[in-house]
Amino acid sequence: MPPELLRRGRVLRPVDAEDVYSNPRAEFARLERAGALHRLAAGLFAAVPDDRVGKDWQPSLEAVALGAAGTGGHTADSALMGISAARIHGAVPRALNVAVVAVERHRRALQLTDRKATIHFTRRDVARLDVQRHRTELGQGWITTVEQTLLDLIARPHLGAVPDAAHEAIRALIPRADIALLRDLATRQRRRRALEDALTAHGAV
Repeated sequence: MPPELLRRGRVLRPVDAEDVYSNPRAEFARLERAGALHRLAAGLFAAVPDDRVGKDWQPSLEAVALGAAGTGGHTADSALMGISAARIHGAVPRALNVAVVAVERHRRALQLTDRKATIHFTRRDVARLDVQRHRTELGQGWITTVEQTLLDLIARPHLGAVPDAAHEAIRALIPRADIALLRDLATRQRRRRALEDALTAHGAV
């Protein structure tokens, strides 16, 4: 893989290589056949780590979701949220077939072709969310903090269509959250009543 291309991220589209290759689609097909690229979905690829070329390799769904949201230079205005952030925080131990990412522009859900999974993009003002840096096998990005993740799950437990996992995550995250910070975030994001109801229901007040 050309270093100048990898500097743009490890989740790539042929359009990202238009100034590197004269025929990027053909070159991506060649790199895929050589095992240097792993096809994630139509027109979307992950750069395979050097030590895994020629071997069975599949990046995590959360890494793919964050990488896909950040293509085209949008890493700064996207963040894993909801059930996907809860997975990263260890609140949902089992793998899921859905991921949720906050983005600042409208994007349709993405069906992956290397597995049965869907990435949902939700429009949010990422700059107003409480986020932290996170590194995956496909690069760095943002995820919502424990407190922000908890607020988002309480407000929209059905986002991603895995409500049982969302409620499981809520139960796991409440004891780990900074309640004062949680209430401050809820007040600023107009979710105080929903938060207090959830805290009462889980005996956390």
